[in-house]
Amino acid sequence: MHATLRGWALPIQWHQYGRIAHGNAGEEQQCRGKCNSISSDEERTQDGPVRKNAMGVSMDLIQLEGVRKTYRIGGLTIDALAGVSLEIREQEFVAIMGPSGSGKSTLMHILGCLDSPTSGRYVFKGRDVSSLRPDDLAAIRNRDMGFVFQAYNLLPQMSALENVLLPCSYATRSVRDGRSKALGLLDRVGLKERMNNRPVEMSGGEQQRVAIARAMMMDPSVILADEPTGNLNSAGAREVLDILKELHGAGKTIVYVTHDDAIGAQAERVIGIFDGQVVADEMNQPQAGFGTGGRNLSPGNDVRPSPPNPS
Repeated sequence: MHATLRGWALPIQWHQYGRIAHGNAGEEQQCRGKCNSISSDEERTQDGPVRKNAMGVSMDLIQLEGVRKTYRIGGLTIDALAGVSLEIREQEFVAIMGPSGSGKSTLMHILGCLDSPTSGRYVFKGRDVSSLRPDDLAAIRNRDMGFVFQAYNLLPQMSALENVLLPCSYATRSVRDGRSKALGLLDRVGLKERMNNRPVEMSGGEQQRVAIARAMMMDPSVILADEPTGNLNSAGAREVLDILKELHGAGKTIVYVTHDDAIGAQAERVIGIFDGQVVADEMNQPQAGFGTGGRNLSPGNDVRPSPPNPS
C-alpha cells in the first residue's frame, strides 16, 4: 500500500532518508566534514563542480524524463505518476501544487529518492538515480537533501538541539563536531534560547523551525518540504515561509508541496499536478502575503485560517 511522506512512522522515515549503510567509511568521512561548518562555500557535486553555463548561470539540479509510478492493488493498476517530465534548476524556489490524489506527494517521494520510478529517468546533479541501490539512495538523501514534513516529525524525547543534531548522528559515530553548527542553525531560525526545550514545550511554528534547522544540518543541495505550513496558524505559516525565502535568498534550492493557492503564491515558480501529470508550469511573482484577509500576523497571534470548503 502506498504511504504518503507524512503518514510514515518516525523510525521508518529516519531510516529511509537519514541513514548511510554501516561500514561506508568514505561517505561517513564526507558527512563528518559537512558537520564541521555551518555552511559550505564549495560549489561541487559528487561527480565534480556545480554545472554552470558559459555565463555562470546555474544549471539543472533535477531532471525528470517521462517518469511513471504505477501501483498494483489487487486487480487494479493505479498510475500515481503518468509520464512526468520537468527540470528544476539550482537556486530555484518551486511550489508543486495539486488537489489530494493528484500525485504531488508521490512526485515528492521520487524527488527525495524515497522511492524509485516504475519507468522513466531521474537525473539528480548530473547522475541518473532512477535505479540505484537503497544504500546509494540513502547516501544521496543524507548528503544532498533536507526534508521538512507537515507533522514536524521531531523525536519527542529529544531537545531541540538533539533533534537538529540527529541527521549528523546517522552519518557519523559522534555528534560532538556538529554541536556548534546545530547551535548556529537554531540561532538562524530564532530558537537558540529554546535549544533545551522538547517538542511538547514548543508551539507548532517553533517545532517546524526546528525541523527546518534539522533539514539544513548536512548543508543539502535542496530542501524538500511536504505541506510545511499545513499544521500551522497564519503567524506560524508566515514565519516558516519567511525562513524558506531567506534560505532561498542565500542560494538554496527550495521545493515544497502544497494544496493551498495562497501558500503556493509565495514561490517563484509553480508546477501544477493533476491525475499524475504536469498540467501547468509557470513563473510567478511572489506575493507579499498569503490571503490572511487583513488579520494580524504578529508573533503570538493564534488566529487560524478558515477551514477549506469540503466541496
